[in-house]
Amino acid sequence: MQKGIITVVGKDQVGIIAKVCTYLAAKQVNILDISQTIIQEYFNMMMIVELSSITDEFGTICEELDKLGAEIGVNIKLQHENIFNKMHRI
Repeated sequence: MQKGIITVVGKDQVGIIAKVCTYLAAKQVNILDISQTIIQEYFNMMMIVELSSITDEFGTICEELDKLGAEIGVNIKLQHENIFNKMHRI
């Protein structure tokens, strides 16, 4: 199974989760796990997703998520799980 990690960070507002999840469903990205929190007025979400059935190139999805984030005022990043793990090793 090919997995990815999506992070979403920014000022909290209505509809962030809905917009991100709607986009992912349209691209056949399955959400395996999700965690979100709001600290004061800042929204932080992390998702583990399955990429095995995606309909577009990985790079295209990364770019479109970046654009979606800009539209809704948050920072959205998608990384392959193995890259994320290497970057966050202690």
